[in-house]
Amino acid sequence: VQLQASGGGLVQTGGSLRLSCTGSGRSFSTNAMAWFRQAPGKEREFVAVSRGNVFSTEYADSVKGRFTISRNNAKNTLYLQMVSLKPEDTAVYYCAARVRGGLGPYEYDYWGQGTLVTVSS
Repeated sequence: VQLQASGGGLVQTGGSLRLSCTGSGRSFSTNAMAWFRQAPGKEREFVAVSRGNVFSTEYADSVKGRFTISRNNAKNTLYLQMVSLKPEDTAVYYCAARVRGGLGPYEYDYWGQGTLVTVSS
């Protein structure tokens, strides 16, 4: 089982990027999938989650209104559309999937390798 994140890059302040995370080895269509990020010198933080079987989403306050999480279950792929990017959004972005019950809200079973987003001022 693997998650492969892609789509990062260098963008100017106010720009946009779309990250993708494709799963292989099993379907994640009914599972929660999320994006986290880790900026240099900081701890990893939650960005957004898509709860597969209830179709609900949740965002960190810092990205609410600017980022949109979505998924294409037929492609087993999770997306993060990011607009109005700010320098403080610079980080390595990780996707994650939860398949076990009973985990904490930020605990996930599978993690992608991360994709770097750099926002220049």
